[in-house]
Amino acid sequence: MPEPLVFVPGLMADARLFLPQMVALGARFSVQVCMPTQGDTVEENSLFVLDQAPAKFALIGHGLGGAVALDVLRRAAERVTRVILISTPPLSETPQAAAAREARIVAARSGRLPEAMADEIPAEALADTEWRGEVMALLRDMAMGLGEGAFLRQSRAMQRRPDQQKTMRRVKIPALIMAGEADTLIPVRRQEFTAGLMPYGKMCVIAGAGHVPSLEQPDLVSDAIEAFMNGPVLLR
Repeated sequence: MPEPLVFVPGLMADARLFLPQMVALGARFSVQVCMPTQGDTVEENSLFVLDQAPAKFALIGHGLGGAVALDVLRRAAERVTRVILISTPPLSETPQAAAAREARIVAARSGRLPEAMADEIPAEALADTEWRGEVMALLRDMAMGLGEGAFLRQSRAMQRRPDQQKTMRRVKIPALIMAGEADTLIPVRRQEFTAGLMPYGKMCVIAGAGHVPSLEQPDLVSDAIEAFMNGPVLLR
């Protein structure tokens, strides 16, 4: 049996972020979603993932979910067979980015969560496709469903996320770094840095996608995940 897939969505996203992939891959793989809503830090969320996940699993994270995935690898790399990091920031947050995030936190606390999310993921961070408006509407709907409290916790987790360069260098499992070619938030070159750090990292750039390739180009992402999962697992 192929190893189970554990999906960890990004900031203010629920299972619908990966729904196309779960539908496409669900006939061959056992799939599970672990929401990063369990605490104010990446570390608290990674403990939750490890508590909920099977003994051995493949791990797929987007954005904040990718940061949580890296911390899972730091804690228990022996449980992860392979990892896919999508639109994931490889380093800790810069002071400038943390200050900008603080402004969004203030906005959300003031009852302006839609405005905070519009600054968090602007339309320009997605590829200019005819369905960009539909993707943005789904992102808003997921955010409103999770609410202000989740935004505050997840924003703090992003602000405080650890630098995982040591983890990336030492984890010797197959790693796929997936980037949307039009992503302005985590540009391709920054994700190439992640792929270069990981001993068995490989890069996959999704054409016609920006920061949310799983929704912008769902078929391409599903195909890339399936091809990666069909590759060999490294023996350790």
